[in-house]
Amino acid sequence: MREPVVTVLGAGLAGCEAAYQIAERGVRVRLVEMKPHKMTPAHHSAGFAELCCSNSLRSDALSNAVGLLKEEMRRCGSLILRAADETKVPAGSALAVDREAFSRTVTGYIHNHPLIEVEEREATEIPAEGVTVIATGPLTSESLASQIARLTGKDGLYFYDAVAPIVDFSTVDMNVAFFASRYDKGDADYINCPMDREQYDAFYQALIGAKEAELKEFDSEGQKSPKVFEGCMPVEVMARRGYDTLRYGPLKPVGLVDKRTGKESFAVVQLRKENCEGTMYNLVGFQTHLTFPEQKRVFSMIPGLENATFLRYGVMHRNTYLHSPGFLNTVYGVIEAPHLFFAGQMTGVEGYIESAGSGLVAGINAARLVRDMEPIIFPRHTMLGAMAHYVANGGVGSFTPMNANFGIVPPLEKKVRGGKSVRNEAVSARALEALDALLDEIKR
Repeated sequence: MREPVVTVLGAGLAGCEAAYQIAERGVRVRLVEMKPHKMTPAHHSAGFAELCCSNSLRSDALSNAVGLLKEEMRRCGSLILRAADETKVPAGSALAVDREAFSRTVTGYIHNHPLIEVEEREATEIPAEGVTVIATGPLTSESLASQIARLTGKDGLYFYDAVAPIVDFSTVDMNVAFFASRYDKGDADYINCPMDREQYDAFYQALIGAKEAELKEFDSEGQKSPKVFEGCMPVEVMARRGYDTLRYGPLKPVGLVDKRTGKESFAVVQLRKENCEGTMYNLVGFQTHLTFPEQKRVFSMIPGLENATFLRYGVMHRNTYLHSPGFLNTVYGVIEAPHLFFAGQMTGVEGYIESAGSGLVAGINAARLVRDMEPIIFPRHTMLGAMAHYVANGGVGSFTPMNANFGIVPPLEKKVRGGKSVRNEAVSARALEALDALLDEIKR
């Protein structure tokens, strides 16, 4: 008999994680990736697990939902977390990475694994035989997307992702800007650009009146305006919701005292390291769909960035996802086609780590399927399990993409005193205890 091979379509974060988990369980993997021969409008490099948006993987704290998710994945032997920990850059209590080093590291682990064979070609159809994990991402090619649409029997859904600009550190005026972390927690890893009321007024008026870029053909699909996911809200869209919206969001000045004045500013724009060398910084929360000239004009009004060189402007692109409830089960398998799995943002999870987490669960269970083992259904008390349950069952109202959050996890059985942070840490402790009880089986 031929040795079973699992096919994984797509070498993004979810596909690489799935392929690695399958191979680590002794099953051969055929990983199909169309780069470098064909690129989507959102991609710029030939490497695997390319980070197209921010270089931040968000909080590492167990009082934060994505911090719990990362810890669960580390304990399960995640490739993506291993690579992230090896290529991290200073970012306070968050985990941020040098995106080029991160992609290079993941690519190396995949190419060097003895049970993974990489095929550089576009996947144009779903394999008719064998177990397959589809992790082709939010910009799946048209031919494969049409097959998936026929498989689901439902109209495609979509939202838009927006990407923040990056500036050259050497061109930031550090006589105006200053290094600090909010409330002085951790190292002073963020550059802070302070605004007084007059400066904020001028910036705000320019931002809400700035010209947006026309939607690209692959993004528009006849739509006059984009349908935006709340977790990647363009800064100009956020600003139009009200004068103080930014001041209570990405420009929140609370906990950022300029030691030169001893005071908090009216608003503060933060910049975070983009690479290990600290030569590039991205504007935190400044995902945008403004035209490039407008980005240069408006963002140069930020104190300290008047003469900044923009190494990359923000862009916006479409992300397509499935109507997963009733179509996928709690291991990301297709209910009506048990040999098929999906992973990544297409399933309705949102975020780098969430996408990789879905790949981890799908990969583990794809390997178990070909080995005639029962599936591992992660407990709902864990963040991995809560995300899979949300994808399979949805929530109240229409199904929309979801980040990791404590709202999708069952509440604690008993009340915990001490505030939100203490309560969240208790939820995390319960999750890790439930996960640890299954780790021996998970790693088989």
